[in-house]
Amino acid sequence: MCGINGIFHLNFKQVDQNQLEKMRDILEHRGPDDKGIFLNNNIGLGHRRLSIIDTTSGGHQPFISENGRYTIVFNGEIYNYQSFYPELKGKGISLKTSSDTEVLLKLYELYGMEMLGRLNGMFAFAIWDDVEKKLILCRDRMGVKPLYYAIYKDTLFFASEQKALFTAGVPLEISNDGMEEYIFNRFVAGENTLYNQVKKVLPGHYLIIDEKGKITTTRWWNLKEEIQNHPKISNPKKWFEETFFESVKLRMVSDVPVGVLLSGGLDSCSILSSLYHQNFKNIETFNISFSETEHNEYHLAKKITQEYQYHFNHTQLDNDTLYQNLIETSYFQDEPIMHLNEPHLLAIAKLAKPKVKVLLSGEGADELMGGYVRYKALKSPSLLKIISFLSKLETFNKKPRFDKLFRYSKINSDSDLVIFNGSNVYPEDINLFYGNIKKPVNEYRHQILKEAQELYPKNLQRQALYFDQHTYMCSLLDRNDRCTMGTSIECREPFLDQRLIAGLGTLDNKWMFTGKKGKFILKSTMENMLPKEILDFRKIGLSAPWGSYLLSFPKFKDELEIFATSDIFNMPILENIDGRKLVTEIQKGNTKILPYVMPLFMLHKWQKNYYTKFV
Repeated sequence: MCGINGIFHLNFKQVDQNQLEKMRDILEHRGPDDKGIFLNNNIGLGHRRLSIIDTTSGGHQPFISENGRYTIVFNGEIYNYQSFYPELKGKGISLKTSSDTEVLLKLYELYGMEMLGRLNGMFAFAIWDDVEKKLILCRDRMGVKPLYYAIYKDTLFFASEQKALFTAGVPLEISNDGMEEYIFNRFVAGENTLYNQVKKVLPGHYLIIDEKGKITTTRWWNLKEEIQNHPKISNPKKWFEETFFESVKLRMVSDVPVGVLLSGGLDSCSILSSLYHQNFKNIETFNISFSETEHNEYHLAKKITQEYQYHFNHTQLDNDTLYQNLIETSYFQDEPIMHLNEPHLLAIAKLAKPKVKVLLSGEGADELMGGYVRYKALKSPSLLKIISFLSKLETFNKKPRFDKLFRYSKINSDSDLVIFNGSNVYPEDINLFYGNIKKPVNEYRHQILKEAQELYPKNLQRQALYFDQHTYMCSLLDRNDRCTMGTSIECREPFLDQRLIAGLGTLDNKWMFTGKKGKFILKSTMENMLPKEILDFRKIGLSAPWGSYLLSFPKFKDELEIFATSDIFNMPILENIDGRKLVTEIQKGNTKILPYVMPLFMLHKWQKNYYTKFV
């Protein structure tokens, strides 16, 4: 796992080594073990290394092919790299290292980008071809590993994190469309970002840029087509158990210790149980707890770790450490934090750092197998009309736990029900709270929705899963990457093996949505391997009690007063909001406005702790 960056001058100017190294070294947290650069006239590549596979100097990057034609910088892991050894040997190829980077480059030399479909891994890489004078930027299927780029002043800059682009001189300019997306949806989906100049390489895509500046984009992995072409699964439970267990085993490929990010919920406990039943020894688990009972799965995480005779590690955040972690995550994320548990995830990574370099996470299970309660609202859209009527009755409208459902029920179109299913606020709420703001136009969201509708016609629940896999889940993976790499730890997600993703997409609804909590195929597969209390425990996830933090933690109470007069309320999109009035409402205990306030509060913290560093 690493940080990569590069500069490609399209006007044939010589790359400035100092500029390249500044870009590289602002990513030191992603790779503190080693560093390197490649310079060749108008192309420069940089690399910061976190040694996971082949920790010797053989894994040094940039890595250059024997004939000198190709140079690669690679971030990620190819879990099945050793499976290519016999094939390479059969072609008379002798490997000089035990690194997956060398295997990746050899496969590219042999097969070009056709090799991608054979890789099982998470990756973002850049390959420079010195004969054809072209640069390739590529990203894994689901976007586990980040890759950003900007074309500015006849130069293409790329990096694992946006801050490296700003360090190189790309201006930090907030996009109006990006800000609208942040307000509406908490994150910007697709190739665009919060910034005018900065784009993402999309998951499952690669770009080829020649020295004349021509960019060719290829979608090398299409989930819709993978699902449509997938063979019928005759025994779903048997298939799932075998594939899931093999995925977990593959993600234990490492030359350094691996631990488990253990919430105590079904997903992470299933990973731990898989390790136990495959006889992995001496596993370290890492957990964070909350003082509020309704947010706590600590007792479950501790119990199952002890039952398996593994090693349990635990932390809890107080006022000072939570506040400090919030400041740090505002920097690592490069954009305002959106999931509100980033400081907690960073705390777990800090706890893990002295003991492991790799963490396994249960991320992706909810989006693949229907684990969010919000999907239930899409089972019978006609019932939402009745709920919308009930919301007008005072008896029901006073119940806070119904508030979000009532607001959601006012959405009229099926398409918007899917698009806004993962949002905390909805179009009507936005207009009431922020003033007359139009819905952001995001063609990518509509493209993904169209694919979902073609794949699952008239099935809004499955459409929402497919939609989330290409949007919401990407933001979760970005969060995981930044919070763990902020402490130089690699995060791996066993549920995101491509065989699971495509295969699950072919299964009947009953395997997803049966029961109260969804994820029926996971629950039924693990029912004889996990304690009943874990199988039946209500879903919590890494949810954080921000209403309590803002009112009871001294540093947050102080920051809330500063927030009331924040500079963010001078932004055009927010100029109709009275910050002082918002804070007064929160102090009165009005929890209904938290979904509106928290993105603004995090925007305020981001502006203070990130924006000012780069403008």
